[in-house]
Amino acid sequence: MTDATSRPRPVALVTGAAHRVGRALAVGLAGDGYDIALHYHASASKVEAAVEAIAAAGGASTLFQADLTSPVAPGQLVRDVVESLGRLDVVVNSASVMIRMPVGDVTAEDWDSVMNLNLRAPFLIAQEAARHLPDGASIINIADLAAFETWPVYVPHGVSKSGIVYLTRALARVLAPRIRVNAIAPGTILLPENFDPAMAAHLTATTPLGRDGSPEDAVQAMLYLLKATYVTGETIIVDGGRHVRY
Repeated sequence: MTDATSRPRPVALVTGAAHRVGRALAVGLAGDGYDIALHYHASASKVEAAVEAIAAAGGASTLFQADLTSPVAPGQLVRDVVESLGRLDVVVNSASVMIRMPVGDVTAEDWDSVMNLNLRAPFLIAQEAARHLPDGASIINIADLAAFETWPVYVPHGVSKSGIVYLTRALARVLAPRIRVNAIAPGTILLPENFDPAMAAHLTATTPLGRDGSPEDAVQAMLYLLKATYVTGETIIVDGGRHVRY
């Protein structure tokens, strides 16, 4: 008879897990009993700290480097995880880019680079993961409050995250009842580097709960979705109430 301590831990693939919210999500999963397939692209200098944080939370990390803007890399990443670790139980699509782009400055290349990472890659990862995930598994996509508001200098980003919300609903329908698909839309949790301080202060002051959030708020939403077995196709907005201001 195999006791609980000898059973293999479930495996969660977290994309963009080397830093920022992705790292927090990976650490939260480690604390909840998962080993982590830690995807990163160009954040090699931050990987060691992520691995240490995951270990401190009780999980093991296996590293997978991939440029998810490539059309073949997302599917290959999933296959590499399954081949290396022998299983895949949860997927968290966290890798994305948020770049300030005034509408008049956006080029076709800019548009494609945002869409390829923020929207196409999560679709291709989910498409391949669905072939390997067991019954009852979950896919969690990271959207953004930009999917529900209009941000004039982040139009490609907002469009990509609106696409994530639709993609979440569509995949939830297609993959049910075997796999649940949900999303989290963070608000002011971790602003981009070099974000305008005056604007940051304005965001805090105009948030109904009167404060910024933290990555832990997104982690708690993720852990809820993993355990909420009668919830699929939903996007939980984690924004301190910003979306209910008007």
